[in-house]
Amino acid sequence: MGVKNLVLRAYQRRLRARVLRGAVPGHVAVIVDGNRRWARGMGFEDVRLGHKHGAEHILRLMSWCEDLGIGRVTVFLASVDNLSKRASPEMTYLMQVIEDLVTERLSGPSARWRVRPAGRLDLLPASTAAALKNAAEDTRGLSGPELTFAIGYGGREEVVDAVRSLLIDGAVAGRSMAEIAETVSTEEISGYLYIPDQPDPDLIIRTSGEQRLSGFLLWQSPKSELYFSDVYWPGFRYVDLLRAVRAYGGSRSRR
Repeated sequence: MGVKNLVLRAYQRRLRARVLRGAVPGHVAVIVDGNRRWARGMGFEDVRLGHKHGAEHILRLMSWCEDLGIGRVTVFLASVDNLSKRASPEMTYLMQVIEDLVTERLSGPSARWRVRPAGRLDLLPASTAAALKNAAEDTRGLSGPELTFAIGYGGREEVVDAVRSLLIDGAVAGRSMAEIAETVSTEEISGYLYIPDQPDPDLIIRTSGEQRLSGFLLWQSPKSELYFSDVYWPGFRYVDLLRAVRAYGGSRSRR
């Protein structure tokens, strides 16, 4: 092991100890951005391989969060716009990568984390949607950390779907539109979100240097701390997560 790695490991140990003395978020959400740019920088001829490395990196993220006592993680994998605008071969490849990850690494007897999908699963290939639903069912009883895949997801679409479901349920119950409008509340709409029992994220991280949410968890994020990392997602390290959590703890302490 080189001197540089030894120094980094020592710094990481000190930073972890400091982080654990402060406030640690219970729910971390991550916009995993920069897969293709990372692959290009690594010299891969097929930049789609960045998606494969990025998907596998989610397992490392979960282990790191588990080490810090973070009980919920949501990762933004593909938006509604991604599915409609990106070249079909790339999206087909990404969906297969996600399907393989969920089926081979996140399901079955060795599963450690509860898997939950969030989004318009009807936009996904049937096999990918089935893999996510099967993993959710297979891991439902696990008591460990939760991993939510936001896929085929859009914050505006989530609110639209929630309000639509609220109106349909109200109509089925025999309520008039005037009655529904009179009683509708933020709490009631929240009950119709894709995962209504999930607490709002305490910390949202975006990799790759972009400083925007891209429609991610718009309803759930009014009080979330935001952290933007310049590192492309597959190159995001444990020390980068520790720095994000340190920033979160520092902000909470200042308040």
